Amino acid sequence: MGFLHYRGPDGNHHDWGLHAQAGAAEPTGWASPLPPARADAFGAVFEVPLAEGAKSLSYIIHQGDDKDLPGDQSLDVSTPGHEVWRPAGAEDLLLPRPAATAADADLSKARAHWIDRDTVAWRADPSLRHFLAFSPAGDLAYDGGDLTGDLRLIRLAPGALSEEQRRGWPHLAAYQALKVDPRDAGLVREALRGQVAAVERDAAGTLLAATGVQIPGVLDDLYAKAATATLGPSGQSVPRLALWAPTARKVELALYGSGGRTVHRMRRDDESGVWSVRGLPSWLGREYTYLVTVYSPAAGAVVTNEVTDPYSLDVTADGGRSRLVSLDAAAHRPPGWDRLVKPAAVPQDRAAVYELHVRDFSASDAGVPAALRGTYAAFQHDGAGLRELRALAADGLTHVHLLPAFDFATVPERAADRTEPSCDLAALPPDSEQQQECVARTAAKDSFNWGYDPLHYTVPEGSYATRPDERIKEFRGMVAGLNRAGLRVVMDVVYNHTHSTDVLDPIVPGYYHRLLDDGAVATSTCCANTAPEHLMMGKLVVDSIVTWAKQYKIDGFRFDLMGHHPKANLLAVRRALDELTPARDGVDGKSIILYGEGWNFGEVADGARFEQATQANLAGTGIGTFTDRLRDAVRGGSPFDADPRVQGFGSGLAGAPNGSPANGTAEEQRARLARYADLIRVGLTGNLRDYVLPSGQKGSEIDYNGSPAGYTAAPGEAVTYVDAHDNETLFDALAYKLPQDTPMADRVRMQALSLATAVLAQGTTFVHAGTERLRSKSLDRNSYDSGDWFNRLLWDCAQGNGFGAGLPPRAGNEPKWPYARPLLADPALKPGCADIRAARSRYGELLRIRASSPAFALGTLEEVQRRLSFPGSAEGVIAMHVDTEGLDPRWKSVTVVFNATPSQHTQAMPSLAGQRVALHPVQAGSDDPVVRTSSFDPATGTLTVPARTVAVFVGV
Repeated sequence: MGFLHYRGPDGNHHDWGLHAQAGAAEPTGWASPLPPARADAFGAVFEVPLAEGAKSLSYIIHQGDDKDLPGDQSLDVSTPGHEVWRPAGAEDLLLPRPAATAADADLSKARAHWIDRDTVAWRADPSLRHFLAFSPAGDLAYDGGDLTGDLRLIRLAPGALSEEQRRGWPHLAAYQALKVDPRDAGLVREALRGQVAAVERDAAGTLLAATGVQIPGVLDDLYAKAATATLGPSGQSVPRLALWAPTARKVELALYGSGGRTVHRMRRDDESGVWSVRGLPSWLGREYTYLVTVYSPAAGAVVTNEVTDPYSLDVTADGGRSRLVSLDAAAHRPPGWDRLVKPAAVPQDRAAVYELHVRDFSASDAGVPAALRGTYAAFQHDGAGLRELRALAADGLTHVHLLPAFDFATVPERAADRTEPSCDLAALPPDSEQQQECVARTAAKDSFNWGYDPLHYTVPEGSYATRPDERIKEFRGMVAGLNRAGLRVVMDVVYNHTHSTDVLDPIVPGYYHRLLDDGAVATSTCCANTAPEHLMMGKLVVDSIVTWAKQYKIDGFRFDLMGHHPKANLLAVRRALDELTPARDGVDGKSIILYGEGWNFGEVADGARFEQATQANLAGTGIGTFTDRLRDAVRGGSPFDADPRVQGFGSGLAGAPNGSPANGTAEEQRARLARYADLIRVGLTGNLRDYVLPSGQKGSEIDYNGSPAGYTAAPGEAVTYVDAHDNETLFDALAYKLPQDTPMADRVRMQALSLATAVLAQGTTFVHAGTERLRSKSLDRNSYDSGDWFNRLLWDCAQGNGFGAGLPPRAGNEPKWPYARPLLADPALKPGCADIRAARSRYGELLRIRASSPAFALGTLEEVQRRLSFPGSAEGVIAMHVDTEGLDPRWKSVTVVFNATPSQHTQAMPSLAGQRVALHPVQAGSDDPVVRTSSFDPATGTLTVPARTVAVFVGV
């Protein structure tokens, strides 16, 4: 057969025919040319049966008496399957379509996307022939110009993506749709349990391209019933285990006991893809794994993976095996757990959150027994840390946010397997490289890591338990200890990526992670990105959160890199929590707060794949996001500046230049200070997008690096902060940015003023543990693996604040060492006890002020717009006035003046003239003699505020 693709003049091939002559099996007459057999995207397709042994085909393409070319044409058909493409009038442009090369048929890539049971999306030529080739044995390969293996075919036909499909898969909107032939629909489920490739051939059958296939979409479509399945361990006295593994050839349960391993068959439900087994009461307490026989694209073969349960509730040390437990068992419940009384819930816009690492809390606390330091159990011991938390709760702190405390992969869980630095770190010079070198040598095996390396999402981390086997009971004991201290508990959760030893992909290869166009796993989060947009990954997130809420009485969740989740996933979490009731579930799910990092970046940025859970998109949901706007304006610059001395409102831009050229000219500094003041004003409203500022601009019209400064619909959707575990602590940022000769007393004042912008703002206020005590990490901007030494949280002021512990670890900090050395070597930058106590006192006063009046929790845009205003003020000063008449039973108004300048400021407030206004009673009784000099002149309505001071006045 000869194949000629012909594009007629102007793309029109109507009434054109092919006069077949020598070489044709049946030559045609001039008046009866061979019509096109079909048309494709190129044009008409002529299919000419060839005479036996023909070496060439003579032909003329014509329309009536009009020839395409004046002379006879010849097609070389000596090579079987030869095929040409010819534009009209192009005598020399015979376009052969070459057979596939190894690059065209790379089965290690997966460039085709099977998005539902009927549709494959691929960058394919619709004029060609397409198939899905599959092999239950997993032996497809490219060899000798074609595919080999025990393969079967599913026929595909060109089609178009529907509008719904384009919305659901926006990154594939321009792809060609290939529709599964209805005659082959019965093969789809079978194909998915083996190796699948998309294949492109010409009309003669020559292989032109082949690629692996991404299958999450079709799995979600075929096995949607699994969304309501109960997965993992369940049942009280008679356990049941269930695993979703729709592509597996076989799944078995491996049960371990004193007699070794026994293997039990699991039953597959073909509608849901769930494998399950019902056990015996004697199984409780036993260790188990799953044996999953499945095709693995990474291995290029059918393999049997022994893997732990992704829905594990307990695991052995280091997560080697799952353990079958009932969380209701008495052995896992600390005394009083069932009768635990929680602190009263507060609305999200009244929450005051303290970000704390479990190990940091007690690792350096000499008042905690050595065996309990760094563990959950320390939260039930009356050490200095717990006493401090009680005092903060009395001041107005409402929540402790725990950095990751689920089972993560990067700290050995048995103490005997850990190695700590052996150097005398305290004896080394404050600006030495030796400390970080010593810490780095043991970092992979020491006791410290932030824990953003998920292994089992719904199991407590074992390295924080006194023994890994006690992790459940001791985690609950920690929650109880914090609740009894007057604090609710937020858990930092990391569902956006997995550690390299993840337990998901070995079960359903290619499903749980987000894949790029060629099938490679996306890693924009740092590691292997998960795909919560896929049905069962999204379900895992929701199920895990509900378990933490019900079984561990967690009061809030902070989502790491939340912008990599779909908004729909976070809303599903919210709905699931809202359904929990004290009567049925033991918790009030509606009181549980949700917030996270709404950053917009990576392969999902700007809605490339779905509507993300980003800052702007979450407006109106009640889910909070961290606001970097106020943070950067107060600190100055951004966390990514090459020169860390870029100044901000709280770090000297207003009247205390540090001389760095990075700050620009005096004119540029004034302009930046004005811009920062607007960002802070928007932040003080709770980053409301529709709040109208004195300039007439809405919050959304104030620019923040090309994005709107205001983006929330209600103030509770903003989490306002000036430092967190990421980047330098506030003290360290000010060490870089304030002039080096700034007296420590002034550093303390600027620390308090910077914190005040977050504490006295509308919305959730958030602080990193120890910032209230001038905590330093010796200028380390990323202390995730910097050991206990650089992460010390020192409750005893006699031990200092952590500054001058040596140059921070080379990785991530070395470019800033030239700036850091002279600072770390300067003894004047080490605070004493009086400085640390003063800083702690100022933060406590701010919390008490915040808690004293509803002025700082107005709740809605309408209330904020009606009551909160920003009277005009000088450079480096921000004044905020809240009319509380009819709202606050004590005061008619609250006025806050943030004076970041080194000079006293007089703030004109004509509307207060003749009224009774006084310094807030908390500040009137402060142990800070400076703030007590703040005054009000009723004759003129003038407020006088000392340098580097935040003063709060109330109308009585």
